[in-house]
Amino acid sequence: MHTVALIDYGSGNLRSAEKALARIAEGAANIVVTSDPETIAGADRIVLPGVGAFAACMAALAARDGVIEAMTEAVQGKGAPFLGICVGMQLLASRGLEFGETPGLDWIAGEVRKLSPEGPAIKVPHMGWNTLVQVADHPLFAPLADGEAVYFTHSFAIFPRDSADVTAYVEHGGRFPAAVARGNVAGVQFHPEKSQEPGLALLKRFLEWRP
Repeated sequence: MHTVALIDYGSGNLRSAEKALARIAEGAANIVVTSDPETIAGADRIVLPGVGAFAACMAALAARDGVIEAMTEAVQGKGAPFLGICVGMQLLASRGLEFGETPGLDWIAGEVRKLSPEGPAIKVPHMGWNTLVQVADHPLFAPLADGEAVYFTHSFAIFPRDSADVTAYVEHGGRFPAAVARGNVAGVQFHPEKSQEPGLALLKRFLEWRP
């Protein structure tokens, strides 16, 4: 049985992500909520949740001694599949521009900046159900399709330097990335744990994904 390390750094969506992963794992994977570097470094897969501001989440992650280093060893060194959710996805970027400039993990080159929708009727934060567009032909995202509705709640988004890293978009007063992937690293701006069947199907595929 392989181990999925769900990184515990005080994120607000940690428990809902844990419940969703445990539900779809059905005993075939060991879901471990942890901030222990040894456990993380030895994990077969890693999930990084996230809710809140980029700078605060990055600071909270960095405050857990050895966690970023252990994640890097597992993901960049050993090739463990990685999934970032919401701000956990945003932290993949080179930098975030929320409340000043904050360095990110820099696993996917690019930056996180505030949404600037066209038209005063389009509100920020982008909150609620919205449909995916331009879903890429990618093994991890095969359960999803153009027009699939998933749940969002955010005011900032990641903008990769290389558009090839974007695996799905969403429109909210303009088009911006809803999902990214590079090698064994992937992230989704939406919350799969709140997106009912499409979200659970994505999490199930992540547990099976062999990049």
